[in-house]
Amino acid sequence: MTIEQMKMPQLGESVTEGTISSWLVKPGDVVNKYDSIAEVMTDKVNAEVPSSFSGTIKELKAEEGETLAVGEVICVIETETGSSTTIENEDLRGDEPEQAIEDAYNASEGNSMKSRYSPAVLKLSQENGIDLTTIQGTGREGRITRKDLLKQIEMKDLPQETAQPKVKTEEQTQPKPKVEQTSPIGTAPVHKGDIEVPVSGVRKAIAANMLRSKQEVPHAWTMVEVDATNLVNYRDSLKGEFKQKEGYNLTYFAFFVKAIAQSLKEFPEVNSMWAGDKIIQKKDINISIAVATDKALYVPVIKHADEKTIKGIAREITELADKVRTGKIKSDEMQGGTFTVNNTGSFGSIQSMGIINYPQAAILQVESIVKRPVIVNDMIAVRSMVNLCLSLDHRVLDGLVCGKFLARVKEIIEDMSKENTPIY
Repeated sequence: MTIEQMKMPQLGESVTEGTISSWLVKPGDVVNKYDSIAEVMTDKVNAEVPSSFSGTIKELKAEEGETLAVGEVICVIETETGSSTTIENEDLRGDEPEQAIEDAYNASEGNSMKSRYSPAVLKLSQENGIDLTTIQGTGREGRITRKDLLKQIEMKDLPQETAQPKVKTEEQTQPKPKVEQTSPIGTAPVHKGDIEVPVSGVRKAIAANMLRSKQEVPHAWTMVEVDATNLVNYRDSLKGEFKQKEGYNLTYFAFFVKAIAQSLKEFPEVNSMWAGDKIIQKKDINISIAVATDKALYVPVIKHADEKTIKGIAREITELADKVRTGKIKSDEMQGGTFTVNNTGSFGSIQSMGIINYPQAAILQVESIVKRPVIVNDMIAVRSMVNLCLSLDHRVLDGLVCGKFLARVKEIIEDMSKENTPIY
């Protein structure tokens, strides 16, 4: 017999942790290789995790609703044969695997150990209102580990009597006024009539990813105004016939994605990622598009968007959005994005600053198309105007290349017409 350990898999590019939403097995169950054993939620996808071994489930290492870093053990399986060395339960709970995971995280990011924190440490500090700058780390090169935080939480939870003489004064014996309930980190008082909404695993994962992006990426922001009048007239002349022929809508968003993909091909610096001691300029142009549901935000990917027609892009936007909203989106459809485009205009927004989809270098917000009076040839005219708002990682990109990139997107959109812009 051999004891094997199943670990939290990486279910998407840049995914660093996952939440066990439900176990599909229990200790004592016999499973075959590739049988689904758990449902896992991340900020990018919900997926079933298959077993890597055939055998008997010996122990579940996490509760439902618990979040674990990629690489952490989720369960133990006893197999008939196997190539791995037998691992005792004590070894699985030891400090060395946790430290190895955190060291691997830092090595992959090229970060200094002392000033960067793993997703597990960030999550624990946020939940308990701990200022990480006040903690002395005991990990490699002063790194703060989860063990350091658990020790801090334990000290914070000690009753005051442990440090005070156990003699009650008259004041202590008097009835104390009722104190209003507060949230676990003491920042949001809860009053009568307030509704407390539990934070789902997906929402926690989104929060952790957004926090990481804002903490690690030096965001900069720029915007251009685009005259989309020709695009509006062209698309409106086609939409009825297109819907009847193809069975789905020809949206403005498909035209914008096409223009952005073409511009990324001409300015490949924008299609890059930060990798610590180097910048990786991606060959493929894979556009992540933001799709919102009632409770979460997902970013499925249009692969090789520069090679697709506007019709092909419109079809993929429709199909990916439908899969997200019906819960049928697959893990591989959420991976490989190199640049994100967010259709904030669908909510009526006219100006916004997006948070970069880590580890990409930029995100572009396509705002609402609005009719406004503008000056054309020294005369006032009513035109259909749209703002394009670009958030950029200032470690990778500077204003010059981003300005040229946006100017090219603007030029392509303003020049769209029946003569210049084939749909098929």
